[in-house]
Amino acid sequence: MPFAQIYMIEGRTEDQKKAVIEKVTQALHEAVGAPKENVRVWIHDVPRENWGIAGVSAKELGR
Repeated sequence: MPFAQIYMIEGRTEDQKKAVIEKVTQALHEAVGAPKENVRVWIHDVPRENWGIAGVSAKELGR
């Protein structure tokens, strides 16, 4: 059972997250032959202040 964890800075819409889940599921199905019903996708919404880029938070960078 493939299990994909996706970390993204918070702020995506429900429709965007749905698209990620669908496309990651399809990619794993095609790449390794896993039945779609066995694929699990977990999206981690990370607060901007908890995401660092080059020593600065994404919030400070305006991302």
